[in-house]
Amino acid sequence: MDKLQNGADVLFILLGAIFILAMHAGFAFLELGTVRKKNQVNALVKILTDFAVSGIAYFFVGYAVAYGVDFFSGAKVLAAKSGYELVKFFFLLTFAAAIPAIISGGIAERAKFHPQSIATFLLVGFVYPFFEGIAWNQHYGVQGWLKATFGAEFHDFAGSVVVHAVGGWIALPAVLLLGARRGRYHKDGAISAHPPSSIPFLALGAWILIVGWFGFNVMSAQKLENISGLVAINSLMAMIGGTLVATWMGKNDPGFIHNGPLAGLVAVCAGSDLMHPIGALFVGGMAGALFVAMFTVTQNRWKIDDVLGVWPLHGLCGAWGGIAAGIFGLESLGGMGGVALMPQVIGTLLGISVALVGGFVVYGTLKATVGIRLDAEEEFNGADLSIHKISATPERETSW
Repeated sequence: MDKLQNGADVLFILLGAIFILAMHAGFAFLELGTVRKKNQVNALVKILTDFAVSGIAYFFVGYAVAYGVDFFSGAKVLAAKSGYELVKFFFLLTFAAAIPAIISGGIAERAKFHPQSIATFLLVGFVYPFFEGIAWNQHYGVQGWLKATFGAEFHDFAGSVVVHAVGGWIALPAVLLLGARRGRYHKDGAISAHPPSSIPFLALGAWILIVGWFGFNVMSAQKLENISGLVAINSLMAMIGGTLVATWMGKNDPGFIHNGPLAGLVAVCAGSDLMHPIGALFVGGMAGALFVAMFTVTQNRWKIDDVLGVWPLHGLCGAWGGIAAGIFGLESLGGMGGVALMPQVIGTLLGISVALVGGFVVYGTLKATVGIRLDAEEEFNGADLSIHKISATPERETSW
């Protein structure tokens, strides 16, 4: 029976890893559809290579930083208990690799390729697992202190803060240090629109992410015996809430409509195992509103050229999700209980702080040493031709 249980757990978490691995195709197509045509190839290549670099960084460094586990043992040792720890690594790697995938959308169209790969290694190897270990592996006594002081630990079931807020708040320094795309903002205050190149690809990316998210959230249980239908329904309701509010506030704009469900899903991750479905619907709806409002403010008023809006979508909605778990997870609001507001606020602020410091240090150092931005001619020609020597529409270059 033990062997059967171990095998079932391995299969369960393996399926979760595959679901989230598929989400990286969603990241790729969401970015591909949003950027201009001359940067579509770069969008696809970045996500795949960033995942590969993340795999090396997390295997050799990051997983040990977060969990104190390394893989420098014989295969017989590693394969014990059906190799559950190996598949758990694969599952958690897909979370870690979401960090550069999130950042990629913010820095699109003007970032150098190889410096971003260096940033990916440093972030996935050191910055992300530092906070991951605090939140999910009791590092440095933070969770113990929160429990002793406020009666509850910081709760983040599936990564609203650990993954999404951290990724979004790392992206903010990267975007600021890069600066806006050339021609986006003008000295006289005018703003040039850079419309999405392909709404169908943007929508495809959003749908792939939506479907994969049910592996992201539900399979964060990590063992079959811990699976919860409540997580699935709460994810569904948050997705619906985010979609409807973004549709209304975004005035039927397809970019907002397809990012609305993602905002809701980002926000519900932390408390998806605690909330009542009506609470999840509200949390998702608030996230949809937050994304539309703050995307508009950052792009048009603050003139921060965050191409896919990853700071509002992941950074702000992730932070809202972390705090919301401490509100809508309370029994008095129909939740499961076992949480408190102050640990959620403190844990969320800690995650934001780690992300901001890590983002500024990594991207600031790279900017000062090797540079992180394409030059004016390279950016004008597009990242596809400048970096990869081919465009997404090569027939244009070969036709007479």
